[in-house]
Amino acid sequence: MGIFKSYDIRGIYPSELNEETAYKIGRAFVVSQQAKEIFVGKDARISSPAIFSALSKGITEQGAIVVDIGLCSTPMFYFALGFLKVKHGIMVTASHNPKEYNGFKLCKNTTVPIGGNTGIKEIEQLVEKNVFPAAKQKGKIIKKEFVDDYIKSMAFYVNQYIDSNRKLKIVVDAANGMGAYEFSLLFKKFEIEFIPLFCDVDFTFPNHEADPLKPKNLVDLQKSVIKHKADFGVALDGDADRCFFVDEIGQIISGDLTTALISRILLEKNTVKSSSSKNQKQTILYDLRSSHIVKETIEQQYGIPIMTPVGHANIKKIMREHNAIFAGELSGHFYYKDNYYAESSFITTALIMQLLSSSQNKLSEIAAPYRKYFHTGEINFIVKDKDSIIKKIKDNFSHDETLSKTFELDGITMEFDNWWFNIRMSNTEPLLRLNLEATSRKLMEEKREIVVKMIG
Repeated sequence: MGIFKSYDIRGIYPSELNEETAYKIGRAFVVSQQAKEIFVGKDARISSPAIFSALSKGITEQGAIVVDIGLCSTPMFYFALGFLKVKHGIMVTASHNPKEYNGFKLCKNTTVPIGGNTGIKEIEQLVEKNVFPAAKQKGKIIKKEFVDDYIKSMAFYVNQYIDSNRKLKIVVDAANGMGAYEFSLLFKKFEIEFIPLFCDVDFTFPNHEADPLKPKNLVDLQKSVIKHKADFGVALDGDADRCFFVDEIGQIISGDLTTALISRILLEKNTVKSSSSKNQKQTILYDLRSSHIVKETIEQQYGIPIMTPVGHANIKKIMREHNAIFAGELSGHFYYKDNYYAESSFITTALIMQLLSSSQNKLSEIAAPYRKYFHTGEINFIVKDKDSIIKKIKDNFSHDETLSKTFELDGITMEFDNWWFNIRMSNTEPLLRLNLEATSRKLMEEKREIVVKMIG
């Protein structure tokens, strides 16, 4: 079945994912995970109540308890699992996908994601067989409130800003997704002034797609920031686990530049300023698509940078293994050890607020030194034979005299004296993805043209 993906379960409602399938997934989750109690949250998609009910029916008929935590963003869901020390959780959401979609994000051992190779394939097989052992007794549905605890936890990140003398004007573009609920709740509770843009929850997405990775979806935010003379703007995706920023003149701050900025903030707080004493250094992760400025920034702040493959399942696993305090992805996912190794767009926004409130400089001025390289952004290609194309490109560049390093952490990365590129197969779509960076715009454009022609 095509709804079972590398990172989650997702499909069009009701043709691909419907109540019958949700019911089977509920039963399969209980069986495969030997779950006794499952916390379930949901977004505000039109189909979410029906999907939630069917999923809950499957869970309870298989003998487990459903703890209904109600409407929430995905970061709020992760917080609930971590704060309440829950073993299993399911979030009903299709993230940034169009209104016709719905799906599930699955967790075990608190906030550890269940992916294709760590449980989703087994769930898929159980759903297809549709044969489940009889439960000794039926489970039940109970409700659980956690929002007050969430607010108290987030207060830690905004108190420094609230206590500062510099008050900011912030535009929040929630794209009518769950961030409209979360950010409005928190900003109003903390009495932080903000300008709401598309902050009514409406999963028909009447204004633009809830995907801030696409520059076209940031145009309204850019205009609003300039119109209101705001200090910065933040754009959220559909379930609010990704965010992008624009500065006071409307420039987009890419996901990797945000990773560099947040790394600087956290390492200034957490690291003993010494080039020795490795055991006192803090580790930060960044995905392999990121600009070299990220690694350089972490090292300048005496942190330990570790490059990772793409994807939240990979990153959360590596964060735990290395006790990393933070991780950032080019796609706008930002993970925090203190937030149960989970994403939080609100914490990321609060840290940018802290950065500005402790400085007299504008965000464009603070970010300017981090724009020293020229990055293509991620370019996608629909191709037939992805493996042969990657091999052809590798063979072509392997004899380049300026080649300094080649590695295959996720796809292939080749680093040269003044530029580098990564080509990888998408984990979620039938695409080949290219990221390329150089020390000058001219060189970046030249090398991009060469590699793009080779891909065809």
